[in-house]
Amino acid sequence: MNASALFGSRRNVDGSDARILPEPRLTGPMPWVIAIVIALMVIAAASGLALRNAAVAADADLSGGVTVQIVSAAPAERNRQADAAVAALGKVPGVTQVRRVAQDELNSLLEPWLGTRPGDEVEDMPIPALIDLHLSGSATPQELDRLHRAIAAAAPAARVDAQQAWLAPVFRAIVALQWLSGGLITLLAVATVATVVLSVRNALGNHRTTIEIVHMLGGTDAQIAGVFQRAAATDAAAGGIIGGAVGLTAIFILAHEFAGLGSGMVTGATLRWLDWGVIAAIPLGGVALALLTARLTVLAALRRIL
Repeated sequence: MNASALFGSRRNVDGSDARILPEPRLTGPMPWVIAIVIALMVIAAASGLALRNAAVAADADLSGGVTVQIVSAAPAERNRQADAAVAALGKVPGVTQVRRVAQDELNSLLEPWLGTRPGDEVEDMPIPALIDLHLSGSATPQELDRLHRAIAAAAPAARVDAQQAWLAPVFRAIVALQWLSGGLITLLAVATVATVVLSVRNALGNHRTTIEIVHMLGGTDAQIAGVFQRAAATDAAAGGIIGGAVGLTAIFILAHEFAGLGSGMVTGATLRWLDWGVIAAIPLGGVALALLTARLTVLAALRRIL
């Protein structure tokens, strides 16, 4: 006996079509709940992947970056030590680039906080002179100590810092956000399972008498589970398509808004082809999860009621 046929359509005496198990429709809650869950999962995954790419790009750019500050209250002495430090650093092996940050550039960086204008005596302020340099390797503590020793005699007021150290709190925040994104995706997957379980159990309860008759006529548990599994697959596929479309739309809108910031770290937060493959797999994974959950739920329920 084919359970699918028994669960299919039959004709009433008036010729209308009656279905023992109603076909899945978008009017039920399951496809819309799955659509919301899939949309949130797509946005969370895209955000986590973009943050990872931004962190990797920033780490690559700053791994060999070093900043030297000449801290002196006297402008003349500050300039003298800065020039001496630039000359000494240019002779250190492993240093690929040395550049003293121009005063105009410092003024533009300080203007939002100090309100500097042309003609202000900014150089008389105890603002450190900055030297930007890059190493051929990573700015390890050993390398920083070697650089400090190389310029100690020429610039005793110098402070040597790795540029990575300045952004260490930012990197920690990015890692925390990535874990948050992963946790959110896990919770949403659990919500998907719970939605499918509740929907399937409700359908089983509504058609329990029919299921018992089908079972007595020779229908197997696998055949009965297949009927409910197909219904869940249709709802999950509809929810996955809608949720995926909404999530992708939100991603493109957010990408457009963040692109307008023009920040270097934001520029690195782009999605690669592999990332898009992961995002595209989320709706497919949602459908597969719904199918597996529906089948296991039906089989477990049938063992209890039959």
